[in-house]
Amino acid sequence: MSAPSTTLPARRAIALVARREFRVQVHKRSFWVSNAIMLLLIAGSMIAFSLFGTGDDRPSVGVAGDPALAAAVTAAAERLGSPVDVREIASAGDGRAAVAAGDLDVALLGDESGPGATAVVDSELAPTTRAVLDAALADRATGVGLAVVGVTPSQLAAATPPARLTVDALDPTDPEAGQRSALSFAVLIVMFMQIVGFGLTVAMGVVEEKSSRVVELLLSTIRPLDLLWGKVVGIGAVGLVQLLLYGVVGIATGLATGLLTITGTAVGVFGAALAWFVLGYAFFAVLYAAAGSLVSRQEDVNSTTGPLMMLMFAMYGASFWYLGSPDATALQVLSWIPPFPAMLMPLMVAQGTVSAWHVAGSALVMIVAVALLARAGARVYERSVLRIGATVPWREALRSR
Repeated sequence: MSAPSTTLPARRAIALVARREFRVQVHKRSFWVSNAIMLLLIAGSMIAFSLFGTGDDRPSVGVAGDPALAAAVTAAAERLGSPVDVREIASAGDGRAAVAAGDLDVALLGDESGPGATAVVDSELAPTTRAVLDAALADRATGVGLAVVGVTPSQLAAATPPARLTVDALDPTDPEAGQRSALSFAVLIVMFMQIVGFGLTVAMGVVEEKSSRVVELLLSTIRPLDLLWGKVVGIGAVGLVQLLLYGVVGIATGLATGLLTITGTAVGVFGAALAWFVLGYAFFAVLYAAAGSLVSRQEDVNSTTGPLMMLMFAMYGASFWYLGSPDATALQVLSWIPPFPAMLMPLMVAQGTVSAWHVAGSALVMIVAVALLARAGARVYERSVLRIGATVPWREALRSR
């Protein structure tokens, strides 16, 4: 097909098409309903998890009629960094009944004949809880011994030089690793949904214009490449706004509920997700537009977008692989091969395992790949979009002149 004789300037044509696509999408009732549901799910699930998913997991220890022993258990737990919920119970019988009913994890019954005690449990005593109880009994026995020889605990503390253990870890654990993993998983799921969802929206829009012959009017004044980019930009802008809303609500809810404390990292990951969504979406959107131009009915779209879905699932699988093996050499190589950086890079940013030059280099490679694909996609689009009827094979669309 020859280029139209009278065409709009590229920038104006792209802006007009993009504006139209943006308005069409945001004026759909389904857009507002689906986003309202999604935002409620994001906020509601985080609030519910903060209320019910992070309950108090401290073991409960009931002490029968011995306030001094209860105080010793509390002090030992604080010193060892293993908090327990210490409760006073009326009698040994009440303690045994509470353990049997599941109301207590341990009933600590003092030994009237000495400084020892009996720990009543349902089946077994957790090692950390036993360490606390052993320390408490040792403290109490020490106090009794000091009283016998006439030394007070304060005198002993003054005469004992402090002995502190300093830990020098060669490979220290990241205290924020749990939140980083949660951010990575959330970014992975949302990125996959956004790219697939809006890529298919591009393909469906192309098929709709083709089947209604609207595209014939558009191509009389707009070049195929400009029409393609206008559609990609307009629908992509909707996806970017949607992703922005999800991120703002998610981060705000996480901070409000205390699920997120790494504000700088969360904002950095959010920014990386937005930037890499633009590149990942652009990569696939031009291909989805070309795939849509190959068919004349929306129900046939799956036949031409199948290879793209396979590539998307390959990216998805590689990203999950990264979450389990972030140091794998193969993944470092894939982070340079389009389109894999679109999903891998936000995860690497979340985990803090990527350098600035790596991010910039991968982004440059993606930009070049998108530019090349846009030209190839426009060529397929131009050769196929006016062919009504049978599905045009990819090979034929790429080879025809």
